[in-house]
Amino acid sequence: MGGDLSVEALTQAYEKGIFPWFLPHEPIYWWCPDPRAVLLPKEVRIQKSIKSSLKKFSVKFDHDFAGFLKICKKERANKEDTWLSDTIVEAYTAMFEAGFAHSVEVYEDEKIIGGLYGLIFGKVFCGESMISLKTGASKVALIRLCEVLAKFDFLIDCQVMNDHLKFMGAVTMPRDEFLDKFEILKNNDSGFKNFKDLEKFL
Repeated sequence: MGGDLSVEALTQAYEKGIFPWFLPHEPIYWWCPDPRAVLLPKEVRIQKSIKSSLKKFSVKFDHDFAGFLKICKKERANKEDTWLSDTIVEAYTAMFEAGFAHSVEVYEDEKIIGGLYGLIFGKVFCGESMISLKTGASKVALIRLCEVLAKFDFLIDCQVMNDHLKFMGAVTMPRDEFLDKFEILKNNDSGFKNFKDLEKFL
């Protein structure tokens, strides 16, 4: 508990498998859950019901990271007391500018309708949040991300399991096993220079 959300602090935390998660009225809490939810990109589940959305919606990488985070914050704030505060938006926008954070944005008729964002360390994508303004948008984002990262032998850190992640193919892993894998994968080269350039594989 405590500390700050500077790029340096966040980078040091994530590189140890730790992430912040707290509500605006709370102090900064740091987490390393046991078990850990993870997803192997090659094992993502693609249901028949989502195939029409995969054809209808387009996906862009890092096209409007700051704008996407603001949409995530607004959408969640409309529904519940959310950890996605102005402080979080500012902190992760700084992480984007530092080259760590990335967005997978889903569009319909050139309008953002959902997506996800997270951070990349080596061959690990640390997922942070998914959002859908239209049914299926976050699933499309995750599926397209998996299709691309599968080519580079990535692991997706989903942090804490929920029904949606389980439905998409995520599994739980003991914390010690996750940290051992993370320690190896974070030190591997991602295999690409710019996340945005991965759109060519879509």
